[in-house]
Amino acid sequence: METDTKVHTAQTSATSKMYTLMEELLESADIRINGDRDQDMQIHHPKLADRVFAMGNIGLGEAYMDGQWDANRLDAFFTHLLAARLDQKVKPLRLIFHALRTRLLNRQTLKRAWTVGQVHYDLGNDFYAAMLDKRMTYTCGFWSDGAQTLDAAQEAKLDMICQKLGLEPGMRLLDIGCGWGSLMGFAAERYGVKCTGVTVSKEQAVWAAERYKGLDLEFKLQDYRTVEGKFDRIASVGMFEHVGRKNFRQYMITAHRCLADGGLFLLHTIGKNLRDSVPDPWVDKYIFPNGDLPSLGQLGDAYDDLFIVEDMHNFGADYDKTLMAWHKNFENAWPRFKDQLGERFYRMWRYYLLSCAGAFRARDIQLWQWVLSKEGVRGGYQRPYPLHTTGHAQKPS
Repeated sequence: METDTKVHTAQTSATSKMYTLMEELLESADIRINGDRDQDMQIHHPKLADRVFAMGNIGLGEAYMDGQWDANRLDAFFTHLLAARLDQKVKPLRLIFHALRTRLLNRQTLKRAWTVGQVHYDLGNDFYAAMLDKRMTYTCGFWSDGAQTLDAAQEAKLDMICQKLGLEPGMRLLDIGCGWGSLMGFAAERYGVKCTGVTVSKEQAVWAAERYKGLDLEFKLQDYRTVEGKFDRIASVGMFEHVGRKNFRQYMITAHRCLADGGLFLLHTIGKNLRDSVPDPWVDKYIFPNGDLPSLGQLGDAYDDLFIVEDMHNFGADYDKTLMAWHKNFENAWPRFKDQLGERFYRMWRYYLLSCAGAFRARDIQLWQWVLSKEGVRGGYQRPYPLHTTGHAQKPS
């Protein structure tokens, strides 16, 4: 009995020390435990601190999914946490394997590349239709042109891409990672181009083929590495995050091979600030398996000797607004999916959307659009100013 009491006392003491340490760290980010502000953390389980320090951000995320803590506004919590770089201060030993696996192994081989399609993008077209805009555009909208709605921001982004690429009637556009076909449909309708898109999601390919069956579009269930042919323009919007650092160079070689001489390639990707950082283990496990955000330096290494950078545009702050709009739609639609998906999925998806919004708000991650050419645009590339992206584009006659 005396031994049991000593063990219990030691455990209680350790838990108390972890709680105090977590409290101090959170205070440095202006987050209070059990406070009443938007960013404050409400603790519902006595051993939450032990779990977080033992497992890092994967422990924090799983604890939220299990209902062990809350915040009045998760997006505000993560804005404060990431702005203070607290994620860099808690690195438990058990996550070393995750870091080594990311750095040493190719987690996005031809076989593994299909996993994210099956786990994430094939979740259900009805679910995504309820969360996204009317065109099913699952990437950052462009709000900086005065867009007031999600639909307007996404059309603004699609039109901006078409303008940056200088699309003209009759051109052939390759969309690497075409999603539900929003860019291809928009480009065909407004600019009269022919499009080929590749995706690793069966649900996306089937939905897009039906949605745009009246247009000159081809949707292929295919890995980007196996694409053949030449295209006047290439776009890749929100797909490069799934390529993986071991394949960045191969991706650029493929794009170079498929781009016609004199063509332009637009790459739209989320990016990270630190070259040597590794993917968030919670996101990797529950949302985007095998994802890997590139840094500026890694992108430079990948396109070295293949492409010339004509333009680079960072509008990562707009992803905050986009994610908050998706979250609002998700919350409004949740009663339709509650019985099917359950409470733990609900908390997981809220955590995903709002933690990402907080990350972009804290400028912890970025959103880049690159325009690349093979040999340089003669006379220099001119980004289309002003970017008239709120419905000004006209369908060619």
